[in-house]
Parts: sequence; structure tokens; C-alpha cells
Amino acid sequence: MRLSFGQHLQQKQVQTLAPRMIQSMEILQLPILELQERIEQELAENPMLELEESDPALPDEAIEREESDKPNVDEKELIVDNDHNNADDFERLLNLDQEIPETFEEYTRPSANRIDESLDRQHDMMSNIADRPESLHEHLLHQLGEMEEITPDELAMCERIISTLSPEDGGYLKVSLPDLLPADAGPEQLALAERALTLIQTLDPAGVGARSLEECLLLQIIDELPYADEMRVLVREHLDDLYHNRMPAIQKSTGMSIETIQAALAQLRKLNPKPAARFVERSVPTITPDVFVDRDENGDYRVRLEDSGTRGLYISNYYRKRLQTGEATPAEREYIKRKVTSAQWLIESIEQRRATLTAVAQAIVDHQTRYLELGPEFIEPLKMQQIADKVHVHVTTVSRAVDDKWIQTPRGILPLRRFFVGGTQSDDGEDVAWDRIRLKLQDLIDNEDKANPHSDDDLVRILKAQGLNVARRTITKYRQKMGIPSSRQRRDWSKKLS
Repeated sequence: MRLSFGQHLQQKQVQTLAPRMIQSMEILQLPILELQERIEQELAENPMLELEESDPALPDEAIEREESDKPNVDEKELIVDNDHNNADDFERLLNLDQEIPETFEEYTRPSANRIDESLDRQHDMMSNIADRPESLHEHLLHQLGEMEEITPDELAMCERIISTLSPEDGGYLKVSLPDLLPADAGPEQLALAERALTLIQTLDPAGVGARSLEECLLLQIIDELPYADEMRVLVREHLDDLYHNRMPAIQKSTGMSIETIQAALAQLRKLNPKPAARFVERSVPTITPDVFVDRDENGDYRVRLEDSGTRGLYISNYYRKRLQTGEATPAEREYIKRKVTSAQWLIESIEQRRATLTAVAQAIVDHQTRYLELGPEFIEPLKMQQIADKVHVHVTTVSRAVDDKWIQTPRGILPLRRFFVGGTQSDDGEDVAWDRIRLKLQDLIDNEDKANPHSDDDLVRILKAQGLNVARRTITKYRQKMGIPSSRQRRDWSKKLS
């Protein structure tokens, strides 16, 4: 390899993303709630940016009069020119609406009524906050506090054990008792830990503090339950056989009849393998659709966007007055120019998002009309590239447009990505979505003879007879994703032997 110093001319083509292009892509990807938060943040940080708000308490005439007094920002586009100090743009700003507050303080000072309204909203919000539910630790400690014959040492050890239990783990004890003791702990302390764990395992929920699934189930089996003895035998000796539905093997080993085994199994299924799962805090996310589907007068589906809180952004009137009076210093003019540029980019990015998302959503709805009309089994195969070609954008733009967006349809609220599905072709050349094949697969298994359930090879042959060519590995993959057990696990041995 030759190394040398020198100057060389090289011509190459590179692609760079301008800041406003990056911002436009970020805005496009935001769902409606995050977009509204972004706008609120910009309104707080950029004094040039304001949002038109109409007061619902005003009569229609007052609203119309108020709207007529607002600056007509659509008469001429405001363009920030960084090379010529924006002289034309500032002149246009000076000639816009003159009815503005005399001072910035008067313009921004909140009224007493607005302060009261804000306090009322905060009070209502605090009043509507749900009480925090009792945790697993609190539930167990409360029961321990009601025990009269527990010693202080046992209580302290119980508290130490309880601190390791997690509702996410179902309330199982995941650490060994010696690990909870000091390194020099003797047999007496280990016996104390065993007694403490035994006390915990008598508490509600039944099965809490178990060290294995077998122990958890045994703690829940009481003598009053039907088939209690049979259930204990099955749990201690045949859990793996039960999982794989090896009824003949259990029958041979225990001497029980198939009917008795299945009756005991039905009682076992009523027990809770994760007794503390109800203490897991589950937050239900709020879904706000970005797009709505309505029918027009011709019966066609048309999309509309949820854009409340995103329209009506404009440049502040106060700073027009500031420039008009000549009070702005050169530094202030430079600051205003920078903030006006930022505000314009945001407004344009939001408009671009609105146009792109509307076009993409309408193209998706047009393609999936049969799904909206007839149901999930009529969904059509669809790739993002097809929508990109239809609306004349890049496929990554389609991906950003549908990312984390929801659409309200006659079939419910669905993620926009739900409409993009792969597929195959039937023998007659018809495109068939994988969702339709999954529905057919579910129907075949629901209606099979449980004494002789369909194997995956059987399902391949049945679908082949219906004109659908599906590989066996595909059947297995979809069956597992749908939570459908294998044919051996689905077999009903009582029907098989009758």
C-alpha cells in the first residue's frame, strides 16, 4: 500500500437531511396525543407561536366577529429568508392585524377567572385519582398482624421472606431460605425460617410463598375438594404426563380410570398456578384514534383526522407590535427571526403530517373495503410498498405514517398496521391473506373429532384440498402462535376409549 500526502479532487453524491426534513419526519411519526404534547411544549418555549382557541360560551355572532378580527395568515405565505434579514417578511408582519394588547404583560397576564378555572381543574383532577390498591406485601403483613401466637422473631423472619415475594412472579419464593440468613446461621435459624415460611403459606391468597408449581398446587388442595386425594397423586407424580396428555400412562401407573383422571384434572384446572397475579398493577393505556372512517352520501368510506389542538397555530400579534414601534433591538430582531423560523417549520410539518396521513389512511381503507364490509376473514393481502406507490411517497414514509396510529372503523378501533398482512395464492390464482388461513385453521380445529384430532400433516392436506398450499412448518408456527396445543394434547381419551 502506497501512502502519500497530496490534494485530490473527488466528486461524489451524498444525501443529507435538512433540519426541517428531520423535524417533518418526527412530526409524522407522532400519534395524536404525543403531537398535542409536542405543540404544548413548543407553545411554552416559543413566544412567537400561538394557538387560536374559541370560547364555547360565546354566542355564534361573537365567535364570527372574533374570527374576523384575527390576522389572515393565508393571504401571503410567510417565508423566512436567512440571507436578506427577512426585510419583506417583517414588513408583512407590521401590516397585519393592529388590534393587539398595548403591552406584553397585559397580553399574557392571566385573569382571576382563568386562575379560578385552573384551580378547579386541578382540584377535579386530584379528586378523580383512583386510590392505590393494596399491594401483595401489605396484604400479607396485614394478615400477620392479626395473628396472636406469632413470636417477634417469627414475625421479623416472615417480613424478610415477604419482602422477596413479587406478584409478577405469581407470589413464588424464588430464593432459597439459607440465602436469606447470615452466612454463620445455624440450624436454629434455618428452622425459624422454615416455621416462618409455613406461616406465610397459610395466608391468603392460597399458594403464596410456594417454591414450585407442585408445592403451589398442593397448598391449594384441601380435603373438602372433590377428588382431593386423586389430585394430590397427580400433582406429586404426574404433572409432566398431564401436560402432555398421557392419560394411558397415568392410568397404568395409578390404576385410576380415565374418567376419574379427567374428573380430577377438571378440579385441578380450577386452582391458581399464580396466586399473587391479581396484585400486579395493570395500567390500561388510553387509545385515542388518529383517524376515523365515515360513510359519505354515496356509501363510500372516507377518512378524517382527529386534529383537535393541532390547528390554528399562528405567529404572535405582540411581536408584530414590538417590531412596529421600533423598540426591538438588533439582537431582539435576530431572536424573533429565529423563533419565527422555528414556528413556521412546526406549522408546515403539522400540515404535511395531516396531508400524508390522510392520503395513506384513505389508500388503506380503499384497499380493505371488503374487510370493513364483511369482517376479518375478508382482509386482503397488503404491503406497505403498494400504498407507497399509490400515494407517491417512499415506503419509509408510509411506515412512519402508520406507526403507533389507530383508526376507528365499523369493526372497532384498530391499529393502522393491522391492515398490512402477508399472504399466498390459491390454486385459482386468488390472493389469500394469512389472517384468512389462520381463521380457517381455527375453524378446522374447533370442529375436529377430539377422539382423533387433526395432526399438522392432516391440516396441510385439508387446506390443500380447499386450494390453499400451506407448508407444514407454517401450520405449526401459526398453531403455536394461536396457543393451540398439539394433536396429542388435544386428544380426548375418554372418547377414544369409549
